[in-house]
Amino acid sequence: MKARLFLSILITGIACAAWAQRAAEVKFERGNYGTMVSGTITGDEYFDYTLGAQSGQEMFADLKVSDTNGNGVIYFNILPPGSDGEAIYIGSINGNTARIELPEDGDYTIRVYLMGNDRDAGKTVGYNLDLSIQ
Repeated sequence: MKARLFLSILITGIACAAWAQRAAEVKFERGNYGTMVSGTITGDEYFDYTLGAQSGQEMFADLKVSDTNGNGVIYFNILPPGSDGEAIYIGSINGNTARIELPEDGDYTIRVYLMGNDRDAGKTVGYNLDLSIQ
């Protein structure tokens, strides 16, 4: 009985975590090398933006807070193709502006997330993310 209850709680926890995650594919309009995306993140949610690129291209990403009911502690990581969470750029260490040469062909993920009190207290942060690949 206890094992079933634990399994039920574990499955519910996993399902709730999956609901908090959102994703979108980024496509540039014909003739453009970049775009801006906007959104909001609340608490422990994160938003994954994916875009295809080739080895040797340069990715630029710049994240700015547009509004917040907390401290505006928002960051992004850049994950390479096939990553299970390991990042090649970590915004909480390197800052919210990145310009990096991409090491391989494939789909890259830009994961936007909260940290600190904003995450722990379930605050909401609005943002604008400027992205380009050249």
